[in-house]
Amino acid sequence: MSLNKVMLIGNVGKDPEVRYLDGNNPNAGSTKVATFTLATTERYRDRNGELRESTEWHNIVAWRNSADVAEKYIRKGTQIYVEGKLRTRSWTDQSGAKRYTTEINADSLQLLGKRSDNPAQEGAPAPQQNWQNQQGQSRPAAQSWQNPQPAAPVSQPAAPAAPADDMPQDDLPF
Repeated sequence: MSLNKVMLIGNVGKDPEVRYLDGNNPNAGSTKVATFTLATTERYRDRNGELRESTEWHNIVAWRNSADVAEKYIRKGTQIYVEGKLRTRSWTDQSGAKRYTTEINADSLQLLGKRSDNPAQEGAPAPQQNWQNQQGQSRPAAQSWQNPQPAAPVSQPAAPAAPADDMPQDDLPF
């Protein structure tokens, strides 16, 4: 058994670059791919107690419907959740040297943060509730950047009060 799964929450480093595999004609029915970078930052205290920050940059590749979402809604600075697979590919550059790169092949993208944090959202219609990954599987998208409707209060019966002698404070396991 094996598992190749990556889950990241971070900020987009640059606007997505969108390409079509069969040229630049979106009407030709060619496959769309979007690439962009994502920064994840870890904050910790060093041995001297000083706050340190470590930022890791990830190359994200989104295909087909996920590329549509990236093109329409993702801009530099947008906070997103990415779920996908780790892929390493190699090629030979012009000088004949073998080169490698590691990318996250996105299965799903979800916008996070407030709608006002993303300049691409100004005046744009809200995205569909479900975005599909490249295999056509539907996944619900987080819509936390939209103003959620307050839920109606649900009345629940009050729990009966336990007698004071049944649960003394000294007997708690923690």
